[in-house]
Amino acid sequence: MATTDRPPAPSLDMALDAVVSALHGEARPGQREMAQAVADTIVGAPHLLVQAGTGTGKSVAYLVPSVLAATRSGSAVVVATATLALQRQLIEHDLPIVADALEPLVGRRPTYAVLKGRHHYVCRDKVLRGAGTADPDDALFEPAPSSDLGRQAVKLRAWVDETPTGDRDDVGFPVDSRVWRGVSVTSRECIGATACSMGETCFAEAARASAAEADVVVTNHAMLAIATVEGIPLLPPHQAVVVDEGHELVDRVTGAVTVELSAQVAERAVAPARRLLDGATIDRVEDAIEVLRAELEQRVNGVEGPVRLPTVSGSLVSTLALLRDAMHEAGAEVYAGRDESDPEDSARRQRARAGLLEVHDTAGRMLMAGEREVVWVDAGRTPTLHLAPLSVASVLRASLFDEVPVVLTSATLELGGSFDQVAYGLGLGPGDYTGLDVGSPFDHASQGILYTAAHLPPPGRDGLPEEALDELAELVDAAGGRTLALFSSWRAVERASERLRVWLAGRTGDKKITLLVAKRGEPVSDLVREFAADPRAVLLGTMALWQGVDVPGQSCTLVVIDRIPFPRPDDPVMSARAAAADAEGSNGFMTVSVPRAALLLAQGSGRLIRSSSDRGVVALLDPRLVTARYGGFLRRSLPEFWPTTDGVAVRAALRRLDEAASSEGSEGSEA
Repeated sequence: MATTDRPPAPSLDMALDAVVSALHGEARPGQREMAQAVADTIVGAPHLLVQAGTGTGKSVAYLVPSVLAATRSGSAVVVATATLALQRQLIEHDLPIVADALEPLVGRRPTYAVLKGRHHYVCRDKVLRGAGTADPDDALFEPAPSSDLGRQAVKLRAWVDETPTGDRDDVGFPVDSRVWRGVSVTSRECIGATACSMGETCFAEAARASAAEADVVVTNHAMLAIATVEGIPLLPPHQAVVVDEGHELVDRVTGAVTVELSAQVAERAVAPARRLLDGATIDRVEDAIEVLRAELEQRVNGVEGPVRLPTVSGSLVSTLALLRDAMHEAGAEVYAGRDESDPEDSARRQRARAGLLEVHDTAGRMLMAGEREVVWVDAGRTPTLHLAPLSVASVLRASLFDEVPVVLTSATLELGGSFDQVAYGLGLGPGDYTGLDVGSPFDHASQGILYTAAHLPPPGRDGLPEEALDELAELVDAAGGRTLALFSSWRAVERASERLRVWLAGRTGDKKITLLVAKRGEPVSDLVREFAADPRAVLLGTMALWQGVDVPGQSCTLVVIDRIPFPRPDDPVMSARAAAADAEGSNGFMTVSVPRAALLLAQGSGRLIRSSSDRGVVALLDPRLVTARYGGFLRRSLPEFWPTTDGVAVRAALRRLDEAASSEGSEGSEA
């Protein structure tokens, strides 16, 4: 529609009312306050850190002003999320409703698109020419595979023939990373759309083209990090960035720019190039890989957990230099043998060379590691060398916050009653941003109890004391199940599950409690659905359950947290940040470890109240919340529950909630 035919630009209030009406909701003061602040930031006000509790409707509060700004100016707004669940919610639910509601007001339908890294999409050329890539993963795609991975690959091939998006997240069944590598390429492996025979039907290029025309572009924190921190032009031009789940941004950016190197990684990089290299070159590469393997195994010999290296020195320098030079030689040989008149040969060599150069660059970067970087070796199944930045504050400030207006939002940004801790980690000073807490529509003080088991001994290095396990069983018994139990380690999960199994086996009564236990390395989505459907269930797990679990209703009236979730003492990055703070004259424990624990504690306790009708208890089996000098900071970071240390009163409250739920017949209606 021509600009002259468009209706007058709607006010923010008018637009917000239209969307809220389409959602069959009611106007919320916090949502309106947040929307106005977002609109102000987009047009030039300071960066915005906005804390919006569950139920505020924060996605609508930033989507409406973003769409209005984009449709008026013609310049997109980028929205970055940490999780796939929120990304899907925005694309499949929130944005369609916003677009429908605002179309009559802005004179055209607002557009939106999702954009991910190239490796998230199927490469049609690689699928077409898979048999010629000399990649050992190609064996997975044999006509009659005999392994589970092979059968999974055949299933994936059938999906590739039908998918309109080529997006890994749309597959609908588990896909092993080795199988996915067989049908995808990294940006370095890609030969480019103009040189590729499948360029006109490329899934990744189609996603980028759609994003280039969209008013709102939804991406993830990792993509935002690579685009901004590393300066790679992956995102279309945009006027502002909204970061949802903003409490995770620093960790996600740190993870995105962290590199790792192992003998296994190097072997995988060499595999596609073997048929393109002469025997002497292969021997030199294999020798360098074996030297790396021996070096890393020696570094972790007899040690459990990660080993932080103060510097890259000694034999590690010569090991990395040997590997770097061998990969450079191999890459040059692969490139020199190319036949530019043969597209298939060019594609094969491009993919083979990309892996070699990736290892070359990683080894070179590790050799240049400075005092503002953290280097460590992690034993795991294969000893692996890692390098991460000590801090991403300065690079985020220079590459993101100094470039465009940024809105950062989450239910957890204000720690200890202040935004300063989060802002500092982002590279922002007091005058660089506006901090806004729009509150929550829930009355936490009347809906929830914060119970600190002050009579328990504090947790030690041996994990949960026996008394804490007894307390857990008594609380679960009083609640009649209905419990989400969050632990800081897998060892604690195992001990708690063993104790609860013994307790359940000897328990009498007609209330049969189901025990659900998360397993290391396995997704928790199915367990969460099972937990939500069974009001008598108890779900135990670690960090995957501390955030993003949304189970309103009577299936979750008790959230138990085993201990204050301080970083592990052997966490290389967090311990290095604390040591750096100490060296600069600060208290590393108070400036690094306590805020980190406060953030996780707030996220964990936030699993309890998910609707205005929810009631329940958050129980912390760690007395330090009320006895330690940092306890006040932690308590100020939590929702304003009614606090108590009276276990008798808490168990009585849980029994009343269980009886009320049972009398309403909630088990039948929710199962």
